[in-house]
Amino acid sequence: MNISARNMNKIILVGLLMHSHLLMAEPGIFNLSSGIDFSSGKYGASKSTDITYIPLTGKYETGDWLFKLTVPYISVTGPANTTANIGQAVYKNSDVRTDAGMGDVVASSSYSLVNSAHSGMLLNVTGKVKFGTAEKYKGLGSGANDYATESSLYKIFERRSVFGTVGYKVFGPSQGYSLNNVFYGSLGFSQKIDNQVSTGLIVDYRQATTVWSDPQKMWTVFLNKKIDSKWKMQTYLFSGSGTSSPDFGGGAMFIKTMR
Repeated sequence: MNISARNMNKIILVGLLMHSHLLMAEPGIFNLSSGIDFSSGKYGASKSTDITYIPLTGKYETGDWLFKLTVPYISVTGPANTTANIGQAVYKNSDVRTDAGMGDVVASSSYSLVNSAHSGMLLNVTGKVKFGTAEKYKGLGSGANDYATESSLYKIFERRSVFGTVGYKVFGPSQGYSLNNVFYGSLGFSQKIDNQVSTGLIVDYRQATTVWSDPQKMWTVFLNKKIDSKWKMQTYLFSGSGTSSPDFGGGAMFIKTMR
């Protein structure tokens, strides 16, 4: 099990909310966002694991740079040998439990290599660190720091955009876990309904993190709405296949531009 791909989706969705001025971003913009994300899946077990994820994200954009920090709260209900973000066993029994607390803090920085209003192209490179702040022995995380690098390409048309991401993730060492470093990626498109509303689809893929798990495959449909000059909203539903993906889930996020 892994929610990092879903977190990546949220980053992309927030970016889509800015398509109307993506190529004309002003320096010194600060955004705050929060919401709720819920997922449920069996991950190869006989009982489902339900995860509620509530992130608080700050994002600062200046020139070609974008900096982001996410501090989440996470609640997990399911077999004790299923761990949020991992899916592997640390506990010796499969009794259903509910644990909650601070999740893994994620920090990232991105740089725009290409930002052309003439061609409608945007190419970003991003470095990301997931700090192991979630409680390992509650099954909320691995307790290790993970690292990722990725590149995202956007092509913006009049009322439509297509985009994709390719990345590589390195898992930090943690007793009780043996995880493979993996490549991951996504493809998607967005269609404007009007000047305030857009919708679209994202497909995610990630290599298997262990020799006995499946690759992660997920599909997300989303709806973005610009409420006013300061507030934006996004809602989404997703589904996955295989033992590494949630069966279903969804969420809603609100974004405020603080400037």
